Amino acid sequence: TATASYVGPVAGRTLVRNAIFSVLLAAALMLVYIAIRFDLASGVAAVTGLLHDVLIMLSFMVILRNIIQMNSSFIAAMLTIVGYSINNTIVIFDRIRENRKKPACAGMTRTQIVDLSVKESLGRTINTTLTTLVTIVSLYVLGVSAIREFSLPIIIGILAGVYSANLINGYVWAAFEDWRQGKRK
Repeated sequence: TATASYVGPVAGRTLVRNAIFSVLLAAALMLVYIAIRFDLASGVAAVTGLLHDVLIMLSFMVILRNIIQMNSSFIAAMLTIVGYSINNTIVIFDRIRENRKKPACAGMTRTQIVDLSVKESLGRTINTTLTTLVTIVSLYVLGVSAIREFSLPIIIGILAGVYSANLINGYVWAAFEDWRQGKRK
């Protein structure tokens, strides 16, 4: 039997609206969770990274619009990447929190603590990312078109998530904390 994979303009608008709502709801709830678990600056930095990841995925969707369709698989991939990215971010923020408490790091700036924390987490990040990418790339290469529609945005999102978790979020946190401390003085 043939299945229709075309999404009309009315259904497309509803799909886009639901996708935006889902991502914003997930980001708001993660902001609250991270603000409670760590601090508000960490929450803001994590949500900044999540928005970066989603915008990268949307950009690739526009560039590759003949390959990636805006459908429920894409939205599922987007929400999967939000969860994957926040996991990497929390690991690094946890390491930042631990390093801030160490007496050996007392004289370090926030940026230096972020550098150290990212370096300490890098092995875990690389192993997790490569393991996940091998699986997802295999699904993309060997899978049917429905699996490819899901796996290509996941591949793009994983790469964007690793980038933001390691090279954006911690530094946004450090800059935000430095700005707040400067404002208090």
